[in-house]
Amino acid sequence: MGHRDTTFGIACGAGAGALWGLVFLAPALVSDFAPLQLTVGRYAFYGLLSLLLVAPVWRRLCASLGRREWIALATLAFAGNALYYVLLASAVQLGGIAMTSLVIGFLPVAVTIIGSRDAGAVPLRRLAPSLLLCTAAALCIGWEALAGAASGDATPRIIGLLCGIGALVSWTWFAVSNSRWLARLPGITAHEWNLLIGVMTGVQALLLAPVALVMYREPHAAQAWAMLAGVSIGVAVLASLVGNALWNRMSRLLPLTLVGQMILFETVFALLYGLAWERRWPSLLESIAFALIVLGVLSCLAAHRTKREHRAALADT
Repeated sequence: MGHRDTTFGIACGAGAGALWGLVFLAPALVSDFAPLQLTVGRYAFYGLLSLLLVAPVWRRLCASLGRREWIALATLAFAGNALYYVLLASAVQLGGIAMTSLVIGFLPVAVTIIGSRDAGAVPLRRLAPSLLLCTAAALCIGWEALAGAASGDATPRIIGLLCGIGALVSWTWFAVSNSRWLARLPGITAHEWNLLIGVMTGVQALLLAPVALVMYREPHAAQAWAMLAGVSIGVAVLASLVGNALWNRMSRLLPLTLVGQMILFETVFALLYGLAWERRWPSLLESIAFALIVLGVLSCLAAHRTKREHRAALADT
């Protein structure tokens, strides 16, 4: 692998993180609308884009899918997209972008812990340093959320924190389950499977649209609806389509040990967007939590690298 490929791969990873970070900013841009309304708008457009992209191979894919696969697609679409984004948008609107981005920053370690029971996974004891660092970071984030009690606004922040944790749990389950399903379907590429999940999410968004209309009947100006449509389309195209494409490109250029570290770009950019939106510097607890999350993720990756090096040494003997 040449230096140019590595540099370009890192640039793609940073680009994906920058675009994915916009997902955290979107709920703040359209705070007049409920998280469910934003979720419906985003995934309706993303479902349409996915359908257009998968259309040329639709018949071949449908012929290779059975009832279990369609149920899995529906479940994965709901947990990894619809439910996840309702919870994430709620966390942003109630607790702020910075707090939400820090909570979601636990994803790499959370996925590793959940997958630690799989065959060939890193033993849980090797992840102890990551767990300790992430626990300390979680305490910082929780204490920062409770700090709002002095100004009388602790309840929304605590609810926002719980929504952020819910989003973390939802996407962690999705990531692990999705990986296991991909291993069972050798005849379908990851890109095709992701497009099928996108189509299923679009269907779910259409089914949720009447629910959103019934639950939220507040009148909005035409300009506000136009803003919601613009943000929904922007997030669908930039984050879901272009961001995923950059990530896939990066994954082909960089070694797996470096790919894992690229996930941190999403947390970095989301935190930067949040601080810029709120026009402030990070608090001391936010800075400490971010540093602990970065160290926790890097420690987790180091444990994987040590295991691979040990396997390589055994193979050479």
